[in-house]
Amino acid sequence: MRYASHLAIAALTMSASLIASAYAADPIKVGVTVTQSPPGSVVQGTQVKDGLEVAAKMLNDQGGVLGRPIELVVEDTQGLPEKARAAVEKLITRDKVVGIVGEHQSSNVLAGMEVAHRYHIPYINTNGWADAIREKGYPEVFNPNNYNRRVAMAAAETIKKLGAKKVVSFAENTDYGIGLAKGIGEQLKAVAPEVSYRFDTLDRAAKDYLPAILPLRSDPPDVVVDVMLPPAAYIMMNQVYEQGVAPTAKTWFYDASGLADYPDFWQNIKEAGKDLLVFGLYHPKMKAPELAKTVGDAYTKKTGAQPNRLLFQAADSLLVLADAIKRANSTDPDALVKALEATKYTGTRGEITFSSEPGYKYHQWLDIPYVTFQVTEIGQKVADSPLVEQPGQPLDPSKLARP
Repeated sequence: MRYASHLAIAALTMSASLIASAYAADPIKVGVTVTQSPPGSVVQGTQVKDGLEVAAKMLNDQGGVLGRPIELVVEDTQGLPEKARAAVEKLITRDKVVGIVGEHQSSNVLAGMEVAHRYHIPYINTNGWADAIREKGYPEVFNPNNYNRRVAMAAAETIKKLGAKKVVSFAENTDYGIGLAKGIGEQLKAVAPEVSYRFDTLDRAAKDYLPAILPLRSDPPDVVVDVMLPPAAYIMMNQVYEQGVAPTAKTWFYDASGLADYPDFWQNIKEAGKDLLVFGLYHPKMKAPELAKTVGDAYTKKTGAQPNRLLFQAADSLLVLADAIKRANSTDPDALVKALEATKYTGTRGEITFSSEPGYKYHQWLDIPYVTFQVTEIGQKVADSPLVEQPGQPLDPSKLARP
């Protein structure tokens, strides 16, 4: 009887241990809203998804978070705000995710974060630039990515350094496009009030932008600024070049959307890409933490492609959330929000912290590193392009090649 009792106790102990192990191994589900089919930018969506998968694998290879694996639950938004809203609702209510990451279009972020705010679930904005995202002041929304005001300041400083007097922007009809185009105008008033500036809003679903472009043939500006995303941006850029407007010896073409590192850039842009000035969030020649090399190598091994800025933004989005879960020792929303506000994490691009100032700075990593580079040859890889502005340094016009 004593022997049987010991066996029973051992069996119960083993059973309890197995149950505890199984519970500890339950995955931490993280929701991903990302474009995987048209009409949104599938290329961007794929880069973000790959970056998140690379980061998740790294975390899981190290034992996961709190002893539990990270599981990404992916929903395709097609780049449509109504799809993003529905995706976040489904991820929170049905899949029981602890946070949302991955969105890469401002209008989708603005739609999806409303749902996250309603359910009080952390929302890590991977690539929505619109200042309206932060101006909402939602405590659940954190922004370790770029923001329109940062680009506007960079663009205005570049235009000033170029000595331009007349500037025209072509902006897509979205929160991102219109917001950034207005922001560039505001920053120019502050740093170069002598510059004449205007922007034309173009329909991102259109195919013909000649009515806006043709008047520039007889009255060319000193700088044309792209504030559009593919595929519309590619159509506009080609038409601007074909009409002899930019880039020319008279007119610079400045890409404020940073498109030259997109994998499909040279498939869609040929001669129009030569001599382009590019606002960049990544360049192989810029200084970066060691983690960037680790993540970049893993990405190349997975995809065969070279690292890009969306890879690093996506990886940092998940890594920042994982870091908050570790420090909070919990997936409770209140604990996570508090931990995210106290973030001081060295990611792939530098030390990430979040501002508590209201307005466009709220829950934003303010010191996003950026560069300016020039594409000097057709088909040129970003790594081979001249870097004319390092992070934290002024642009050097003497390094630029005139078209």
